[in-house]
Amino acid sequence: MAIGCIRIGLDDTDAPGGLCTTWLGAVLARRLEASGVVVRERRLVRLNPNAPFRTRGNAAIALLAEGDPGLAFAMACAAVEEFAPLDAPMTNPGVVVAERPLPLACYRRAVTDLCTVGDTIDALDGAGARYRGYGNARGLIGAAAAVAAELPDRTCELLAYRERSRWGTPRAVDPGSLFRAEDATFPHTWDSVDHESGAVVCVPHTPDPVLFGVRGESPDWVGRARALVSSEPVAFETCWTTNQGTDAHLVPGRCGSLREGRSYAVEGTVAARPATGEGGHVTVLVEDGGDRLRCMAYEPTKGFRNAVRALRPGDRVLACGSYRQGSLNLEKVSVLEVAACRATRPPPCPVCGRRTTSAGRQQGWKCRACGARAREPEVVVEERTIAPGWYEVPPIARRHLARPLCRGPPLLDPGAGGE
Repeated sequence: MAIGCIRIGLDDTDAPGGLCTTWLGAVLARRLEASGVVVRERRLVRLNPNAPFRTRGNAAIALLAEGDPGLAFAMACAAVEEFAPLDAPMTNPGVVVAERPLPLACYRRAVTDLCTVGDTIDALDGAGARYRGYGNARGLIGAAAAVAAELPDRTCELLAYRERSRWGTPRAVDPGSLFRAEDATFPHTWDSVDHESGAVVCVPHTPDPVLFGVRGESPDWVGRARALVSSEPVAFETCWTTNQGTDAHLVPGRCGSLREGRSYAVEGTVAARPATGEGGHVTVLVEDGGDRLRCMAYEPTKGFRNAVRALRPGDRVLACGSYRQGSLNLEKVSVLEVAACRATRPPPCPVCGRRTTSAGRQQGWKCRACGARAREPEVVVEERTIAPGWYEVPPIARRHLARPLCRGPPLLDPGAGGE
């Protein structure tokens, strides 16, 4: 960063009862600009979706600005102290203002692995950053990660915020307008709605300030979609640059060496026919080098389970998802190679055409109707209902970081921390 450029990070300012970090970041950006600090970019940075202490979206924010770092730090702390529910037991905000770059590892670890407050403070001290943690200071991890983030693959989200008098009341957003907006802008915007289930995806159900959000490739595309949305009046809107929809959380992994709470892309061979268990959850075993991995497609993934059910032993796959409690919870699967599935059954009678039955061990088959015998079984080739290619969960089940296939396949970095 050039002299005069600063990065301001915030995290963990929300609570189940209301507020959200993006709203506080948007308010802070407006206040900074009113005080003479120029805000060049607003970033919404999603972190490890498996972190044990997180909100549902696990988002931190960073503001890339030009101005007085001391003023920016004082205003950021004042905003946190004014709005964040500091008495909430799970709310532990962090504020970071850096004039020099933080190590990129602060971001990579926070999005793909698990971090500690102590390691984060060491990095902040090493960079000479200003910082303040509240409560147990866990929010410093996300705030530092957002400040350190570099986003070679980036997307946008336009968030519309509610008038304060409406917080906690039912949201008024016309569902039909959301479907029309996505129909008019897809694949340049995505995940506003789920056509398969008919569900609206982009309108929260929690009592926070967000009215709705539109995700897309650029400010222009999310702006086009937003212009088609009909809703209650909004207080203000902010367009965020994000790492959403980029698969930044995925790293290459191998069966037998995965770690709890990380997200992987694992290549292997299907070892057994998939099984559907209680509740509609589908299990498939994948093996590589003698190690086996249980992969799960849970009921909320809906039609995606049909693709998993169609897998057969010998299929070569790349399975992507989060590793928890001994299972890879699938977000998407690439079928690399489809195996030829052959089975044998008693042959038809060579005389009368009826189906034969076994004549005993190594005795071939015998027709009960006419007594004729056959020596060789009939070989049946199963008609496959799945072809090589990518298969993904629907929008209602997709995580913020997961790259939708309308953006193309995952862009995995082989050096990004795989086991």
